[in-house]
Amino acid sequence: MCCEGFWLGLGAFLMVGLCHPLVIAVEYHLGRRVWWVLLLLGLGAFAASLVLAGWLSLLLGVLGACFSWSTLELFWQHRRVALGRARRNPRRPASYYQLPTQEPVKNNGV
Repeated sequence: MCCEGFWLGLGAFLMVGLCHPLVIAVEYHLGRRVWWVLLLLGLGAFAASLVLAGWLSLLLGVLGACFSWSTLELFWQHRRVALGRARRNPRRPASYYQLPTQEPVKNNGV
């Protein structure tokens, strides 16, 4: 019986499931300034998946995708915290969570 797909799916599920709380904890404790660490971990896992063969290559490819996606999620988590949708670190100044303001679009009666 071939179970490779099941094990790959289970591994991907676990990696995605572990990266979500990782992003929340990183944003809470370290902030978004460490985004590059997640990106380098993702790129490193991608590079290692190209060199290795077999199951390890597949799992490292999935791990690279998870870390790369976590880089984006870190910025989105920061926005959620700034909007009050997620827990904020009380030791950070309020100015850290201020979002850049956008100018309203003028309609000019059109």
